[in-house]
Amino acid sequence: MPASATKALRVAVLADSDTRWKWGALTATRVRPGDTEIHLDGYLLRGRATPTARQLREVGVDADSLREVTAVEFLRAMEGARDEKAYDVLVLALVGGGVQAMLHGLARVWQDRAERPVVVTGYVGVVYEKLADGLLLRHGADLVLANSRQDADRFRAVYEGVGADASAVTEVALPFLGGAAHAGEHDPYTVVFAAQPSVPDSRKDRTYLLDRLIRHARLHPEREVLLKLRSKPGEHTTHIEELPYQKLVQRADPPPNFRLVYGHMGEVLDRTDLMVTVSSTAALESLHRRIPTVVLTDLGVREALGNHHFVGSGCLASWDQLDAGHRPAPDPEWVARQGVAADGGYETAFDEARKRIAALLVRPGGLPPLAPYYTPVTAPGYLPGILARHHLAPDGTPLPGAPAADRAPGPVRQVVRRAARGAYRHGVQRVAPVIRRMGEL
Repeated sequence: MPASATKALRVAVLADSDTRWKWGALTATRVRPGDTEIHLDGYLLRGRATPTARQLREVGVDADSLREVTAVEFLRAMEGARDEKAYDVLVLALVGGGVQAMLHGLARVWQDRAERPVVVTGYVGVVYEKLADGLLLRHGADLVLANSRQDADRFRAVYEGVGADASAVTEVALPFLGGAAHAGEHDPYTVVFAAQPSVPDSRKDRTYLLDRLIRHARLHPEREVLLKLRSKPGEHTTHIEELPYQKLVQRADPPPNFRLVYGHMGEVLDRTDLMVTVSSTAALESLHRRIPTVVLTDLGVREALGNHHFVGSGCLASWDQLDAGHRPAPDPEWVARQGVAADGGYETAFDEARKRIAALLVRPGGLPPLAPYYTPVTAPGYLPGILARHHLAPDGTPLPGAPAADRAPGPVRQVVRRAARGAYRHGVQRVAPVIRRMGEL
């Protein structure tokens, strides 16, 4: 199975959102051993956050093939990928429950195989909530990637604390860091606020942040002030956005030097002189490029906002301080522990993962069966529900009535799928928020 000097490494990435596709595809290219050529097949798990064509283009990662699948369809594809079509590496770029379901499903379809792909999983960004829950749902993969030294220590502590094997934890860095370091102020000086779909989540708080950003633009007419948005109305990302800033800004009266921008974050950072956010992973991208970076304290430093992760970073500040000219100075030790290689050495951050994958690919006798921590014995009241969400029984077999996976959908079926998905997304983003707000009256 291992790729030879003349055969490309065959990698499959299963992702459930635009950001996880970006993480998974870039991780696949970062962890390939040596200078091996890579054949990358992308699978997009069908759901509310399945990325649109525009979102995929914005990520800027090309694949040799890319198709949308259900969980059962993906498992069927993995079961049929044999001989020359067999994969060397599989990256599961999913939410924790999705990873757990795939681990059990894959354990079933590969149970009679002498060889199987190396299974890799991890997190798309900062891990600031549901640490134990998310980690235990990812247990069972051959490599569980930690994006920093701090995360690697925490991950091992959780696994060892429940008596689970912690050897899969592998320290790397965020795969999408890069770009030229900030070399001096631009003309015009550019301030960027990196918006997040679900932080904060209330209209009051989101309106406050927008008002402060617009006020900053008015106070500094010589500056360009950009609101960097993740998605356009009607699109979904990893998190649901119930109150898009695009709607809120329609009720405001921003000055000419204020603009909304989309596109690749790296391209926006190329012209950024000050990055401002509540808790976006964009802060780490910015710090990596030595761009002055602020994590806002206006709404408090709270676990619910995720900005508590930046305690000790030297980046915490308020809009009042920024309006008065404050420029943060990041703490070098904190930055180093977050996997942000601002002083070089970024490429070596993936060396350990490359070595481990290379060793697993040539392991005598193939790889052992997948063995997640959660089983019908260890979590009989939790695991069945996790698997059922993906139409799988506790033993990893498809449940009765699961979406058919033995044939490609015909034209009629494709039209029905698109209509159903559109209706579902409309319900999630438009109808459900209204019902929730009515319930709060």
